Amino acid sequence: MKTNRLEAFSDGVLAIVITIMVLEMKVPEGASWDHLSAVLPKFMSYLLSFVYLGIYWNNHHHLFQAIQRVNGKVLWSNLLLLFTLSLVPFTTAWMGENHFEKNPVILYGMNLLLCAIAYALLENASTGSDGKSSVIGSALTGKRKEAASVVLYLIGIVLAVFYPSMGIICFIVVAAIWLIPDKRIENQLKK
Repeated sequence: MKTNRLEAFSDGVLAIVITIMVLEMKVPEGASWDHLSAVLPKFMSYLLSFVYLGIYWNNHHHLFQAIQRVNGKVLWSNLLLLFTLSLVPFTTAWMGENHFEKNPVILYGMNLLLCAIAYALLENASTGSDGKSSVIGSALTGKRKEAASVVLYLIGIVLAVFYPSMGIICFIVVAAIWLIPDKRIENQLKK
């Protein structure tokens, strides 16, 4: 099976997830700057989540440029990833609505960790589908950024128990790490 239907479906789901997230942001009831500042935590949580969804969309796109075949494991792994990403609007809204309090930040971090695990499972399924000597198998050898991300998510979740703002900083650092494009797949495709 080719990848185009899976890519189109995934793009559609991510577009809906982003739309749901932005619809959660309500317009302030007044026209003063004080009214606008009241929605700042919601906007900041939206911004962070939008960046995360953009990172996942970009990496998903690159991943499926390199994959030649799709099997059942890839389909189910992709659905797991989409499920975890579809929870982002809920955790984002809860965190923003409650001004980055402890429990919402912990749940947000757990959601991000689950997204990372699901993406790693998708990468492994993709490598298994195409083979270790394929383009995708060759590209996904060193996983330093993935390992650092998981460690930072875990640290962020633990820190959020005591200092929610420190947990958020860990999550921002992970996003910053992934804003720098992962060239492993592009480099393999150029060969």
